[in-house]
Amino acid sequence: MSEPVDPSEQKMRFLFHLRSRGVTDPRVLDAMERIDRGVFVRGHFEDRAYDDTPLPIPCGQTISQPSVVGLMTQALAVGPRDKVLEVGTGSGYQAAILALLCRRVYTVDRHRRLVAEAEEMFRHFGLTNITAMVADGSRGLPEQAPFDRIIVTAAAEDPPGPLLAQLKIGGIMVVPVGQSDAVQTLIRVRRSETGYDYDELRQVRFVPLVEGLGQA
Repeated sequence: MSEPVDPSEQKMRFLFHLRSRGVTDPRVLDAMERIDRGVFVRGHFEDRAYDDTPLPIPCGQTISQPSVVGLMTQALAVGPRDKVLEVGTGSGYQAAILALLCRRVYTVDRHRRLVAEAEEMFRHFGLTNITAMVADGSRGLPEQAPFDRIIVTAAAEDPPGPLLAQLKIGGIMVVPVGQSDAVQTLIRVRRSETGYDYDELRQVRFVPLVEGLGQA
C-alpha cells in the first residue's frame, strides 16, 4: 500500500499546480485553498479529489478540473460587492469559491438532487451568501437581474441571449462555447454601453447546456 499523503503537503501541491497552470490571482488561490475540493468528491473518486481532472458526479454531470475552475474564476474578476449568477450548480464547488469573493451568489441547476446536495456543502462551509435554486439555467434568473458577473459551467453553441441581456453594463460573463461533442472555447464577454466584446481564453470541454428541468 502507498503511504498516506500528508494533507498539508497535498494542499501545497494542489496550489502549486494551480499556479503552474496560470492561476495567479491571490484572492482566487486563497479561496481555492479554503474550499476543500475533497469534500465535494465522494465514493469511487475520493482518492482523485486533488487531481487536475474533471470527475463524475450524480445526474450525468461532472465537477470541473480545478485549474479550469481557477482560470474561469480569475477571468471573471469578481469584486467584493458583486452579485454573481452561476448557471450549472453541479457539485457546488464553483459557487462555494465564488461566495468567498463576492457579495452574493445566485446559482441554478436543472437537477433537484444536485441543488439539494450543493446546499448541504454550503452549510458545511458556513456559506450564507449563496442562493441555490432549481431552474432552467439557459433562461438565467430575470427576477434577480442585472448581474455584475455571470459564469456558465456548461457549454452552449453561442452565448445565450437571455444571459447576455441579464449582464450589467460593465459586467463580465465567462462561458464555454461550442458543439457539445467537439472542442469548445472558453469565452469572456464584457458588456459595454455600445454592445458586447468577446475574448477567447482557451480550449475546454464541458457538458452541454440543456434547456428545461432534469428528472431528478
